[in-house]
Amino acid sequence: MNTQSSLEQGAANCAVSELEKSLREEGRRRLAGSTQGFLKKHAPFQKMSADALQFFSERSEIVFYPAGTTILGPDNGNVQYFYLIESGKVQARQAGEVTVTEYSILSLGAGESFPIGAVTAGRPSTNIYTATEDTFCYQLPAADFLQLMTCSPEFNLFCTQYIASLLNQSRQQLQLQFAQKASEQQTLNSPLAGIGARNPISVMPDTPVRKALETMSAAGIGSLVVAGEDRKPVGVFTRSDLLDRVVLADLPHTAPISQAMSANPFKLEEHATAYDAMFAMATHGIRHVLVTDAEGKLTGVVSERDLFALQRVGLRQIRQTIESAPNVEALQQAAADVRQLSFNMLAQGVGAEQLTQFISALNDALTRRVLELNLHNHNFDGIDWAWLAFGSEGRDEQTFSTDQDNGIVYAVPEGETAEALKQRFLAFALDVNQDLDRCGFPLCKGNIMASNPQWCLTLNQWQQQFSSWIREPHPDALLNATIFFDFRPLYGKTELADAMRRYLLQHASATPLFLRAMAKNALDVEPPLGKLRDFNTDLEPGYPGKIDLKKYGSRIFVDVARIYALATGVHNTNSVQRLRLSAQRLNTKAEDVNAVLEALDFIQLLRLRHQYLEGEPGVQGDNLIEPDKLNELDRRILKESFRQARKIQSRLKLDYQVN
Repeated sequence: MNTQSSLEQGAANCAVSELEKSLREEGRRRLAGSTQGFLKKHAPFQKMSADALQFFSERSEIVFYPAGTTILGPDNGNVQYFYLIESGKVQARQAGEVTVTEYSILSLGAGESFPIGAVTAGRPSTNIYTATEDTFCYQLPAADFLQLMTCSPEFNLFCTQYIASLLNQSRQQLQLQFAQKASEQQTLNSPLAGIGARNPISVMPDTPVRKALETMSAAGIGSLVVAGEDRKPVGVFTRSDLLDRVVLADLPHTAPISQAMSANPFKLEEHATAYDAMFAMATHGIRHVLVTDAEGKLTGVVSERDLFALQRVGLRQIRQTIESAPNVEALQQAAADVRQLSFNMLAQGVGAEQLTQFISALNDALTRRVLELNLHNHNFDGIDWAWLAFGSEGRDEQTFSTDQDNGIVYAVPEGETAEALKQRFLAFALDVNQDLDRCGFPLCKGNIMASNPQWCLTLNQWQQQFSSWIREPHPDALLNATIFFDFRPLYGKTELADAMRRYLLQHASATPLFLRAMAKNALDVEPPLGKLRDFNTDLEPGYPGKIDLKKYGSRIFVDVARIYALATGVHNTNSVQRLRLSAQRLNTKAEDVNAVLEALDFIQLLRLRHQYLEGEPGVQGDNLIEPDKLNELDRRILKESFRQARKIQSRLKLDYQVN
């Protein structure tokens, strides 16, 4: 009886054991399925093969860390696990007296991992990782981590080229977004409400012909809408009407414009499409269509050229338009075409470095044409001089939103007095500055323009100015250095600018006190990384929740690039080229430089996207983005880009011993 009971008990235990085993297996399968579902939402796992995901799922385990728990630190010895945060928050904090570090404190969230460098190298972590909230982490043993790097190219790339991998994915998302926007913009199905001139100039029917002509001349337009007090259009007056109905008809200039206009102009409401306007032009042999609201009131004018601009704008077409432009009016349209072509390039996935150089190159050509047109009224034959670009244009880094920063360098020939020649250049520069403003390059609010006597100087005066800033690096001098030391000649005797460059590099590299002051000034602005949250969005008064990507992002890279270029004698002004060339002369690792350049590239891409997609038509965009509105991938790579900014600042701080 006892034997029978024992056998039955044993059988029951076996059954329970098998059931527990079965349940554990089922639990593991469910956990693996849940793990893979999580992994597919985060980089780089969503790009990895099914086998690699299965490997991670089977070899990792999920561990809970209550808020306040220290997960990992230097005292734990060589890192035993690779951690992937499933939920919660982890704070990474610098441990000990580390001289050079990317950050002192940063926050990590779901989908982020640590410590990649330490587990790859098989060394202790240099940071202390603490759960600031109740946190679940996937833990993958170090040996399995290394095996996963071997069998998964995507995971290997992620770990060895972390920011490059993220940037690739973000570019793909940006490209899709821009491509969709470009497709929407470049279609004949677009409503007329967003095409052509908005709120066009108009005159009343009883306006004298002379007054109407003066209005057209002042506005630089070739046609004029005639509308009543109710803003409902009753006619159009063009240059053709001027010839046929005024000059040849011998109509007095005091006659009302209603006697010379073409009555009953063709009109379409705002909801009509570009195709409707194109069809009307072809059918009626007209070149303009008036756009009205539902009440028939004038809201816009669409021309043949506006419809043509909806189609692909070509580089050759723009260059030909710029180089053959007979007046500023033609250049105004060319400037709009530059913006449209640049946007098309964004849609095709062109990187920020290439795109900003492209924008700068076309803007250079436009500026040269403005200079040439104004030289018809200002004669400088026999005089050596050059037009200089400063700031972002001087660095070949112009975005969609840019103002003027320019100056003149000249030599005084025999028989001329310096002051008299300067007055001639100032008059010329004023005309150029005003024309550039009309072409969409706003006058500089800080008056850094060639029409300002301070920045229209002889070669010797420029050299003396540079010398005084370097010799006495007070705050104003350092601010001027960040603008004027990024100069480039756009027109004229380039040898004068070359002499300025040689003088600058010789004196700056030989003055360590100045370079140290520049470094200290550059470190005054820190990347907006939060200690308890991802980003610090409280730095801009009046703009809560936003970050200035220029001030707290690209500027950091630009400032560091300038200092190292001056220190190592790099002649280039472009920040990417400065960083590459100075890194070679300082024997910096290529992978470190590439990570920095990729971070800068991404920040510039975000600026371009924000300025174009979120700016108002015809209005200069800003650099203020809201991190909370970015998608998860963009937030993650922006955070990594700011870490790279911190890293190069740490290197600068070490090199120049700035406290």
